[in-house]
Amino acid sequence: MQATSTVDETADLVRDSMPNPPSSDSRTFARAFGDIREGFRQQELWGHLGWQDIKQRYRRSVIGPFWITISQAVISLGLGILYSTLWHLSVSTFLPYIATGFIVWGFISGCLSEGMETFITNEGLIKQIRAPLTVYVLRTVWRQTLMFAHNIIVVVIIAAIFFTHLSSSYDLVNTTCTPDTVICHPGIGWWSLSAIPAFVLLAVNACWVTMLLGIISTRYRDLPQLINSLIQLLFYMTPIVWPIDQLYGHGARSDLATWVVPLVHLNPFYHFVQILRAPLIGQAVNIWSWVVVGGITIVGWLLALVAMRNYRARVSYWV
Repeated sequence: MQATSTVDETADLVRDSMPNPPSSDSRTFARAFGDIREGFRQQELWGHLGWQDIKQRYRRSVIGPFWITISQAVISLGLGILYSTLWHLSVSTFLPYIATGFIVWGFISGCLSEGMETFITNEGLIKQIRAPLTVYVLRTVWRQTLMFAHNIIVVVIIAAIFFTHLSSSYDLVNTTCTPDTVICHPGIGWWSLSAIPAFVLLAVNACWVTMLLGIISTRYRDLPQLINSLIQLLFYMTPIVWPIDQLYGHGARSDLATWVVPLVHLNPFYHFVQILRAPLIGQAVNIWSWVVVGGITIVGWLLALVAMRNYRARVSYWV
């Protein structure tokens, strides 16, 4: 018993004399903020990578990325004429509506679908170079921004063609505002400049969505398949190819307003589309849409920061 006690006391003395292992600081908000800050500083890297993605996709093509613009123009023109005929709407006001909605939705859905694959597709770079994870997030958002910049040409051309109809107050359903018109849009004016901060806000949300879903999808590879299957459903649930104006007043589908309109306003994608689409085609934006988008921005970035704090160091092992 005496020998055993002596051994235990010696072990305790040795253990007490050894320095405590340094505590890991990898799971801190300081590291998460540092990653984001350093990622934004390396704008030459993610800017070059995003531009190379576009060039690589359309390599050896005669007109290059402008195929994006042509495809969007053809889809918008075809569906705009089709639905305006089926629903007895004026092409001069409905075609800009559907074209702008398509292009804004393309940016949102692109950030969702490609954002989930951000770290998975950049597996080689993550394992070979030491760079902040935010670089790959910004690469994806920058690539989608370049595609949006090409597609916005379609909106500019359509708005120029129908400028006489969009520059003054109009009714999306009946073209001309009357005393009985429930929603009379003001037309394109100085307030259309709010499209600039609206797109900035969309890009800011695209960053946290790409960051958060990218981390989750790297760990759980079933998530991209699930989200991609829901994107098409969300497209039809959001007023993009159908005008919400028909649900108000004496519209063609006003009998559905009691239950459809609340569902539309509960759809966050509607507010994201509306704050950018409405100024571009001379429509007023409800302040509630800005409040919803602002609230989602704050909550989303908080969730993304928590994910970066807890799982930033594990992404390189998951890819």
